[in-house]
Amino acid sequence: MIEAVDSRAKGLRQTRREAVELGAFVARLDWILLGAVGALVGYGLWAISGITQNDIPGDSGYYVVRQGIYAAIGCVGLLGVLLIDPEYYRRFKRAIYIGTTGVMLLVLMAGTVSRHSKRWLDLGFFRFQPSEFGKLLFVLFLAGFLADRARRVGESRTVLAAIGYALLPILLVFVQPDVGTAMVYAVALATVLFVAGTRWTHLAALGVGALACILLVLWVLPSAGMHVLKPYQQSRLTGFTNPSSDPSGSTYNERQSINAVGAGGLSGRGLRGATQTKYNFLPEHATDFAFASLAEERGFVGVSILLLLYLLVVWRGLKIVAAARDAFSAIAAGGIVMAFLFQVFVNVGMAIGIAPVTGIPLPFVSVGGSAMIANLLAIGVLEAIHARGTGASRRLLR
Repeated sequence: MIEAVDSRAKGLRQTRREAVELGAFVARLDWILLGAVGALVGYGLWAISGITQNDIPGDSGYYVVRQGIYAAIGCVGLLGVLLIDPEYYRRFKRAIYIGTTGVMLLVLMAGTVSRHSKRWLDLGFFRFQPSEFGKLLFVLFLAGFLADRARRVGESRTVLAAIGYALLPILLVFVQPDVGTAMVYAVALATVLFVAGTRWTHLAALGVGALACILLVLWVLPSAGMHVLKPYQQSRLTGFTNPSSDPSGSTYNERQSINAVGAGGLSGRGLRGATQTKYNFLPEHATDFAFASLAEERGFVGVSILLLLYLLVVWRGLKIVAAARDAFSAIAAGGIVMAFLFQVFVNVGMAIGIAPVTGIPLPFVSVGGSAMIANLLAIGVLEAIHARGTGASRRLLR
């Protein structure tokens, strides 16, 4: 009888200790970041409800309902990722890399073709874009690779090996073709190398190499009769320098987007007055040019709220980089934050005519399940890093 009471007492103490540890873990989450992301998701759904209300006759809520379902799935994934110690990603980095590149090869062999590109895998009940999830997995692999070689990160051999591993997924995405996502991968590569402590000379050499590749693709090879990019891709990348050069052809999207942003003014035209969006003069108004549609409907005030929320997410992300418990966590967090910031910058730049049209979605706003879920998973990894940062027990929830 005494032993039974003692066993129950031990069980109660164990349960109480686990409850205390769980409470401490929850308290260590960055609630400001979670609040900002929640606000972004809600704001994006509200924006999409207005942008797409005329897209499906008889069903004004079609896209916002679908986007809400994707957001719910992403939130469940975020909670699941919170329970995973980031150290596991480092431990299984090879499996992450092989799985990521393998799925991208599968896309090229059996992917669904849509709008000149083969980027999606169709599972019947869900069509997803592996390269969106690859952004996160790509960063996690490189962070693990560089963290394991922290003492040799200044050596040229280590930098070249990291670049070599990175080139395969970048090229696989580039040939889909998806130039925009390939650019995100390249920026993530440069960021993880920088956070890992790569020498400035190596980073400068990487920049020169990237510039040389750009010149080779856009100028040298085409002048020799070897066109790497398709004609529509070349016009997108060069047309932004002069949006008025072919307003009814290659620069039509840019011109209409700039018109939509300018027409919004301070407070916007509202849903009824947003003619660019309402009458579909602005192509891809719910995906690539969601920012321009929001600017037309809600004006400078509306997009300023969105940009401030993005700024808040980036600020909290950088704080997580600074408070990370180890090199792997810091490198991974840095890559995630900069990839996120780059996507925002390029998408907004596309809308206002200072960046070429590359098809990069606006995080948490553009319609698309893969991007929504992948971005929420990335936030979950950031939160997991933060919760296990300063003073966190590495045994917690492992």
